[in-house]
Amino acid sequence: MICLNLLTPFTESIDFFTCQLDGEVILRDEEQEEGLQSGAITVHELVLETVTKYPHYIALGTRKADEWETLSYIEYYELCRKAAKSFLKLGLERFHSVGILGYNCIEWLISDIASIFAGGVCVGIFPTNSSQACRFIADNSEANILMVEDDWQLQKILKIQDHLHHLKAIVQYKNKLTKKLPNTYTWEEFLTLGGTVSDEMLDSIIDSQKPNQCCMLFYTTGTTGAQKAVMISHDNITWTTMAVLQNLAYTYPPDNQEMLVSYLPLSLITVQIFEIWIPIATGAAIFFAEPDAMTIRESLISTLREVRPTTFCGVPEVWEEIQQKLYSEQMLATPFKKSLIIWAKKVGLRTNLSRENDAHAPVGFRMAKKLIYDKVRRNLGFDRCLQFLSSGAGLSKEIQDFFLSYDIIVLQTYGLTECTGTHSVASEKDFKLYSCGKAIPGAKSMIRRPDQDGMGDFCIWGRHLSMGYLNNEYKTKKFFDNKGWLLTGDMGIQDHEGYIHITGRTEEIIVTNQGEKIFPGPIENMVKEYVPIVHYAMIVGNQAKFLSALLTLKCEISPDTGESCNVLTQDAINYCRKHNSKSVKVTDIIDNQDPIIDALIQKGIDKINQKSDSDSHKILRWKILEKDFSVTGGELGPTLKLRRSHVIRMYQTLISSFYI
Repeated sequence: MICLNLLTPFTESIDFFTCQLDGEVILRDEEQEEGLQSGAITVHELVLETVTKYPHYIALGTRKADEWETLSYIEYYELCRKAAKSFLKLGLERFHSVGILGYNCIEWLISDIASIFAGGVCVGIFPTNSSQACRFIADNSEANILMVEDDWQLQKILKIQDHLHHLKAIVQYKNKLTKKLPNTYTWEEFLTLGGTVSDEMLDSIIDSQKPNQCCMLFYTTGTTGAQKAVMISHDNITWTTMAVLQNLAYTYPPDNQEMLVSYLPLSLITVQIFEIWIPIATGAAIFFAEPDAMTIRESLISTLREVRPTTFCGVPEVWEEIQQKLYSEQMLATPFKKSLIIWAKKVGLRTNLSRENDAHAPVGFRMAKKLIYDKVRRNLGFDRCLQFLSSGAGLSKEIQDFFLSYDIIVLQTYGLTECTGTHSVASEKDFKLYSCGKAIPGAKSMIRRPDQDGMGDFCIWGRHLSMGYLNNEYKTKKFFDNKGWLLTGDMGIQDHEGYIHITGRTEEIIVTNQGEKIFPGPIENMVKEYVPIVHYAMIVGNQAKFLSALLTLKCEISPDTGESCNVLTQDAINYCRKHNSKSVKVTDIIDNQDPIIDALIQKGIDKINQKSDSDSHKILRWKILEKDFSVTGGELGPTLKLRRSHVIRMYQTLISSFYI
């Protein structure tokens, strides 16, 4: 472990970073600190290697009516080349962007890779973004072409089209155009445009690309301020992909082709690593879930049951949703089956908690596996899944223990957009409970300003670190130092064995009026554990003498808008019935209308408060909000993480009333 008390200021003489799209950077390497490394390759070289090895294996699958339509790797590659030629025909300029606005699908991936082949820069845009958010990204990235999923996304762009001075064409890649417009094409029309562009012209552009040049932009979600465009190079993608694969147990054709499901937002680099680039590097087959997979639990489960993935990657919020599904099924089981599940979970947890001591499985484990664990896996579509991953730190101990009790070991990864999504990975072969694993090979970690427990500002170094922030020298200098280290903004610990434990974001720390620092995440997780009807809990209390909580209840989600409804979920209704409450809607409970539920919430909070000796660490006020948090409402980011600063702004008056 390295501890550092001072970061050296950024200087102009070091070329680890650039703020220009056509800039080039030095690739960090322990043995050779300057110049391109012999192992550095471009995105095209990575793709071509797999196409050459596995040309006829399934690459992509999408559901059409009652069957899956698939593309082989050679078909995938040829379509990428075809689309790249069409981009060139439409006038895509070197280092200008192609923006992609829509949910995960075959056309998204083809557009992504084709834009890089054509010498452009790919920019994913969250499908829930407003017209003005799209305008900022398209203008900032100098987008020549925008790929939109359907008419709903097209209308967003048409509203701002006159303000996009670099825009040359729009392609709607699903459904027919409702009206023919100038420089607007369907997917089929788009693919025919490049017929006059020669292979030699495309190959010359591909051959001119360098590993240390930018090929992608990822816009941070702007939860704490203005969005920043993170510049990602070819080498960032290819090096990080291969480094992660050294730690994880993916399989390869012809012995065992991986089967994967794509459903997390591709506008995030972490998702691209696990749903585009690792699949390409391993020759895996990717099958696309429905667009509502992130908001409607059963939609994702349905796809998982069909595909039966061999590796599954979720985010903490998705794992929490799966936990709730299993918990609900346990509650609805017959008394005999419920007692069987409880017994099996105790055996599973005891077995997996003793893994590090190489203890033998206790008596009854095999029976529990046959009676409960295997059936649970089949029910979730995990019956042939060998690897379970959680992307991003933040998976609570309670959720990890819950899945350990079902003999499902969830391996945590940690990373940020600025480090190409992944810095550390836990693996079956190198596993420590509740850690985010160790840094990927070739990457380093250090702790800045460690306290007596070794916790401090978490900093990282390696070839996975991004090129910098586009057109933002100030932010680049602020977060990167001249020796190539990134200040992540996370607080963490690295133990003597190299295992990483992330405590939380520095910006999320609550500082009480006594100067005590509190990480809200663990407390929020306890609220949800002790009060199962609560969906989201957000702790507040900065500069106050006690904590307060904003609570939302589990509500149905509108499939049309993605917003929460007034109606409670069946899980929540079952909870109410179990405790003799007749409530079926949020409005039946808010403003102290249901004393039974109020008492249950207070009972759970009292349990949490008993764990603290200090009044400043106790929740003394709480309020149930009228609406559950949602992506469309702005309270959640694209992976369902709380946007704390946004929620505080929304409910500032209520929060202030807690302390009057």
